[in-house]
Amino acid sequence: MMTSGLNLIGQALSIYDRDLRLVICNRPFRTMFDLPQSLVTPGAHFEDTIRHLAETGDYGPVDDIESFVLNRVKQAMAFEPHYMERTRANGRTISVEGSPLPEGGWITVYTDITRTKRIETLLRIRSEELSDQLLAHTDELSATNRELAATNSALQEAKRYLTELEARARVTAEMMPAHISHVDAGGRYVYSNRRLSSVIPGCPSDIVGRPIDEVLGPVNFSRIAPHLEMAYNGGSATFEFTENTASRRIRVALTPDGAAGVFILSMDVTEETQARAALQQTRRRAMAAQLTNGLAHDFSNLLTIILGMQSKLAKMDLGPEPAALIEATLTTARRGGRLLNRIADMTGNRTLRPQPTDIHALLSDLTLLATPSLPRDMGLSIVDTAPDTPLMLDPGILQDALLNLILNARDACGTSGLITISANAVGQTWLDLTVSDTGPGFSPEALARATEPFFTTKGGEGSGLGLPMVYDMVKMAGGDLRLANNTAGGASVTLRLPYRAAPAGTGGLALLVEDSEDLRAMFRDMLVGLGFSVIEATSADEAAALAADIPDIAFVLSDIQLAGSGTGLDLLDRVQGTGLPCVLMTSLPSSDPLHRAARARVPVLKKPFAAEQLAALLRPKAAE
Repeated sequence: MMTSGLNLIGQALSIYDRDLRLVICNRPFRTMFDLPQSLVTPGAHFEDTIRHLAETGDYGPVDDIESFVLNRVKQAMAFEPHYMERTRANGRTISVEGSPLPEGGWITVYTDITRTKRIETLLRIRSEELSDQLLAHTDELSATNRELAATNSALQEAKRYLTELEARARVTAEMMPAHISHVDAGGRYVYSNRRLSSVIPGCPSDIVGRPIDEVLGPVNFSRIAPHLEMAYNGGSATFEFTENTASRRIRVALTPDGAAGVFILSMDVTEETQARAALQQTRRRAMAAQLTNGLAHDFSNLLTIILGMQSKLAKMDLGPEPAALIEATLTTARRGGRLLNRIADMTGNRTLRPQPTDIHALLSDLTLLATPSLPRDMGLSIVDTAPDTPLMLDPGILQDALLNLILNARDACGTSGLITISANAVGQTWLDLTVSDTGPGFSPEALARATEPFFTTKGGEGSGLGLPMVYDMVKMAGGDLRLANNTAGGASVTLRLPYRAAPAGTGGLALLVEDSEDLRAMFRDMLVGLGFSVIEATSADEAAALAADIPDIAFVLSDIQLAGSGTGLDLLDRVQGTGLPCVLMTSLPSSDPLHRAARARVPVLKKPFAAEQLAALLRPKAAE
């Protein structure tokens, strides 16, 4: 509707943006200057239009066209309001009125004033001889001026509306958490909402006029080039790829514009991908648990019977040969029991409990744990380039996984060799923890099947559940496990975990006392979200013991009603005098004696409460 309205205006109109590229023009603009389609298509450069007019003689004789064009471009870049009149090579006279726009660029109105000029000339020449005609022409001129004034008013309103519309559209586009752009048939950006750098780290934001392959770089462009070619041929495409700077996952939608160009929508879906991977692994574990629990229960009963019968046979004096067979059967049955326990660990209800974790301290503790289990001639090296920022990780499960990999590397190396643990961040997207060794490396079959349950290269000595359990942990966290052979020999296993910086908070260790498992999980998440590490108890006795044994506890968050005979008030009595801050919570009514007694001694949170209410009490307490 706007385009149709502009085409009905008798004057020519054009709008160029801050980069001197055409945004919109009406039909009189093309017909007035007899311009080709390429110069009235959005994205056409002002410089090309001026050069075309100069070459076709619209400005009359021009000695140096390039200097003329350069001078006009410099004037246009200044965005100064102006009004001028010029006579074209065809003898027609036009007025040119330009006004800058708030977001950069300008709007220009071109009016053919040839007839008005002729009337003015005629008036000057024949004013005394043709007084009657003078009056008629004066009336005609007045009518023309009134018509021109009305048209100018309409143009001013159109200019105001277009300016507001362009400003709203630009602000809206730039606020979106995605990069919206438009490339022409030659692969050059003709529009961008300047959000590319926030979607793909390392890319510039000021990209209009630049080729897409230059902006994205050869590696990233090679990943979208086949889809872009399909879009140029008229097909839409939606796909994902991993960019090469920070390994972020990017989703791209390509839509042809119907005029040989392509609209591009790019979004960072890294966190969505991580959450999707964690959810898929949780579902797989649930299915595996359903399949194995029943079998494990029956198999456990059978093993119990076998062990009982073999124990009875062992008590009989059957001679050395049957005794050896009985012992071998007992050993095998016990090994089957241990295998059942490993399966239960793998398919059971393991829940990651992320908390602010110092990677440097975790690796230091891991060295102390792993070194005694290594042969004398085997070295353990730590290459720690991880950030100093605490990250949200489950230190217990992560340490178990790394220890598992170290022991696997020890078995692969034999009695001597070197095991190296390296930690480094990939942008602010991933944390890579790699365990590499100088052993023989993975066989092709092991590279393909190492994460499959029960696959082992250790024969009867291995259960085939070590790497699958590590794989399970990484996937639950939304990461990935990568196996490779080093070029210099040996193998490496990389745990790629999401890089999630711990939230800014007071830090420290909180003792959470709550006997409801569901509520305890919810309160733990609140505390972790505020930047605290958490230890848990369900009773006053257990909490008092932890408070006495662990000197680093910053404060206690306890329910009033707890498991066992003690209450939250009893816990207050037992930690009284230690200076340990306490906050109680309850669902009891305000009139309850326990609730009233608690309020008289410490702050009390009434359930249910939000994280903001908890933060308002805990942060001041932890700072005391």
